[in-house]
Amino acid sequence: MSHQEPWPFDKARAALLVIDMQSDFVDEGAVMEVAMARHRIPVMRRVIDLCRAHGVPVIYTQHVLSDHFDISPLETAYQPRLKAKGMREGSAGTEIVAELSPRPGEVVIKKHRYDAFHNTQLETVLRNIRGAGQVDTVIIIGTVTSICCESTARSAFMRDFKVAFISDANGGLDEASHNATLAIIGKVFGRVMTASELASLL
Repeated sequence: MSHQEPWPFDKARAALLVIDMQSDFVDEGAVMEVAMARHRIPVMRRVIDLCRAHGVPVIYTQHVLSDHFDISPLETAYQPRLKAKGMREGSAGTEIVAELSPRPGEVVIKKHRYDAFHNTQLETVLRNIRGAGQVDTVIIIGTVTSICCESTARSAFMRDFKVAFISDANGGLDEASHNATLAIIGKVFGRVMTASELASLL
């Protein structure tokens, strides 16, 4: 390593967060399609398989909106098409894509904000999923790099979790915003690494 890493990665204290890999983000022609997320499914799959093989718990998030009232009014203000459709609770569009689907017993956290910690059970789950106080590191993959993944990474940092952000297993809206997130996370909020670099640490 060319420079001193801010902290050593300890696989015995890690958990994997798979952010919002749902049909409404990933499928071709979907309401909030993120092509990069779809193209990176094989790398994400490799990370999930690696974590399962090494006993690192896998936790999924699902971004859900409601048909009955506007649960995320500022989100829909910026993304007006979500006022009518997309991410609806109980719909096929909120389902995790089949290639990455959770195994029985793996935790799926429903969220209504970009930050997966906001008003969810995520922190309680992380603090206990490997025994009380064991997990201190989160590995982040999924979509959208600069929105839900970055919001969750920053929020993890605020709670003193070490963040391992996997550059080639996050899907961005475009290269520019994706790379901007990698730059700021790597400087301030976590360690950015490739799936192969993570594999060598597991």
